[in-house]
Amino acid sequence: MGAMREEIDPILENFESYKTFEYAGNVFYTCTYGAHELVIAYSKIGKVFSAITASVMIERFGAQALLFSGVAGGISKELKIGDLIMASALCQHDVDITAFGHPYGFIPEGSVMIETDSDLRSLAAEVAVDMDIELYEGIIATGDQFVASSERKEWIEKTFNADALEMEGASVACVCHNFGIPFFVLRAISDSADGEAGVDFDTFLQSSAQVSAKFILEMVKRIGD
Repeated sequence: MGAMREEIDPILENFESYKTFEYAGNVFYTCTYGAHELVIAYSKIGKVFSAITASVMIERFGAQALLFSGVAGGISKELKIGDLIMASALCQHDVDITAFGHPYGFIPEGSVMIETDSDLRSLAAEVAVDMDIELYEGIIATGDQFVASSERKEWIEKTFNADALEMEGASVACVCHNFGIPFFVLRAISDSADGEAGVDFDTFLQSSAQVSAKFILEMVKRIGD
């Protein structure tokens, strides 16, 4: 699963044929990869659309695990453009009911952080070694806003101890957590904490999507081994 079509096209390119389904205002693709039946989809940007897509993949198509890949902005000064980070946990940085005495990111009967599946993280670490890719691990913050302000980034880092931020991961985490589905989130860093761009985003998106596709498919291949 990805947020944009550009993030799943490199995955679809690995298959000679797949079936296409239109459902709930989106398009889903199914195919066979080794011993696995895959459901591939892009959600469109934001928490609402990603939650809908994740729910459909689980309820309509019976997904037993969900792997999400895409791009994110770096917060940690250790991350540079092009680095890969897997989420150890995710939070919603734009949730604020502190007026009722709750911490930022908290919703009653929920939690500030939702951890990703430890087995999938271990598998990803093995894949990274075998592919000779440096893979970081850290907290990813999600919100329905593109954060360009350095002050806001610093606040998110301080409040949630976050390393990167994006617009879909925590909502997917909420869906998977509530359905009891193991999940994994992989992000390529598209801009660094100092706000420096350094590369053309469209060019970066294409190159990072190719790397992410190979990484995710290698993980899928090894699931259940």
